[in-house]
Amino acid sequence: MTISMTGFAARKGQGAGHSWAWDIRSVNGKGLDLRMRLPDWIDGLELALRGELSKALGRGNVALSLKVTRDGMGEGVEGLRLNPAALQAALAALREVEDQAMQIGVTLGQATAADVLALRGVLDSSAVEVDTAGLRGAILADLPALLADFNAMRASEGAALNAVISAQIDRIAALVAEAQAAANARQTEAAHALREAIAKILAHTEAADEVRLAQELALLAVKNDVTEEIDRLTAHVAAARALMADPGQIGRKFDFLVQEFLREANTLCSKAQSIALTRVGLDLKTVIDQMREQVQNVE
Repeated sequence: MTISMTGFAARKGQGAGHSWAWDIRSVNGKGLDLRMRLPDWIDGLELALRGELSKALGRGNVALSLKVTRDGMGEGVEGLRLNPAALQAALAALREVEDQAMQIGVTLGQATAADVLALRGVLDSSAVEVDTAGLRGAILADLPALLADFNAMRASEGAALNAVISAQIDRIAALVAEAQAAANARQTEAAHALREAIAKILAHTEAADEVRLAQELALLAVKNDVTEEIDRLTAHVAAARALMADPGQIGRKFDFLVQEFLREANTLCSKAQSIALTRVGLDLKTVIDQMREQVQNVE
């Protein structure tokens, strides 16, 4: 089954006195690149998540976001409490600053509650202890459901990719057959043209070097022969179909195979020596290039 590297999933969960919201998305990549935005106060969470994602995913640029809130509290105020002593000290300091400013004729703007809360020590997170081990366990227990949704979307995208790539492989196979027919037709025409050229040379040359002439003709025949290129393209088509039936991760292998397809198509065009074969070669390159774009998304 073809799996796409493009996917998205979102999920909400609850446990250990907290609620959370997941968001995971991915695009294609040469390897597995994990980027995570997680609460840094949950001990060991990032390491555990990185390990689970590495086991579940093969390739792709993956971004995972997790937001956690304590039940009954807003996001971003996890475990925060006012420190009365620090608050009194901050207010006293602000009053002293204002008094000093007034003595020298400087007018200050009114401090807001947000300004006061931003002062160091006014908000104290040490007053409330959170069982991060239990919370971490609850979050990790919810991860498989998120990954199931995520992989289901990647599989759905992969099924669409499979259909597109399979159709492109069929088109390439048809073009290879056309190339074979064009090469056969060109061979007959080339042989006739070559006989006429030899007759003209012999008619104007009293002592032709038959050995040298035979060598040149053999070299010309090898140079313009496209049998090997067509045979390799046929083999590549069979290999591509086998890969599409492979249940494993085929992206890297398929990417390499597409490069081989292009190499043979380029050589075919350079040896064409006929309008029909050149047209088929260009069509081949177009379809192969389109297939390469699709293969870039296969895991």
